[in-house]
Amino acid sequence: MHDDETTAPQRERVRNAVVPAVLAGAAIVSIAITSAVSAHERPDTPTPAPPALGPALAATRAALDKYKDPMAAVRDGYFSTVACVEFRGAGSAGTAGHDHMAYAPGAMGVHFLNPANVGPTLDSLKPQVLLYEPEGDKLRLVGAEWFVPLAVSKTAPTIFGQTLQGPMEGHPPFMPAGLTHWDLHVWLWEDNPAGVFSPTNARVKCPTRGYGYSFDDAPPKMVHP
Repeated sequence: MHDDETTAPQRERVRNAVVPAVLAGAAIVSIAITSAVSAHERPDTPTPAPPALGPALAATRAALDKYKDPMAAVRDGYFSTVACVEFRGAGSAGTAGHDHMAYAPGAMGVHFLNPANVGPTLDSLKPQVLLYEPEGDKLRLVGAEWFVPLAVSKTAPTIFGQTLQGPMEGHPPFMPAGLTHWDLHVWLWEDNPAGVFSPTNARVKCPTRGYGYSFDDAPPKMVHP
């Protein structure tokens, strides 16, 4: 949990900046969920067993299991940003320059953002973002992200004994570059060779065929407030 002194008008301005970035995704969320993507690189692969976690993370995973159904997430206020984001090596850790975040090759998947959860206090049961991997004609829940705009907290928030990474620019095209923020990815449902808190996961893939919203991205630039 993290508390910061932030006024209601500040929180409202932040949410007003976040909401437009995801409304377009909300308008076509049914496309992201129901589009046929049968050419995924891992068709008909059985769902892997979830990774072993400590008690706190296991409790969070159990509470969020309901969002394995993406429509349950939509009903609770999460909006799909549609894009499946991957960092395949070029522009990843060690190649993007010292002014970029150090991301290992891997993907983040499709982000579902809940603007109502954005604020100065982090709740282990209310992540701001859910992460899905397109798999066949479905979206598979693989992780969650705790996200705090720099406008809300000038210092790095903490949760699960971890300090959020950043601050960094937003992730175009689904988040304005000017939306500088802190974030922490937590791979609750997909084992990650780089660690449960690594920002990218080499086991998560964005389809190169059959899904029209995959992006081979470069890590965002760091921000020095």
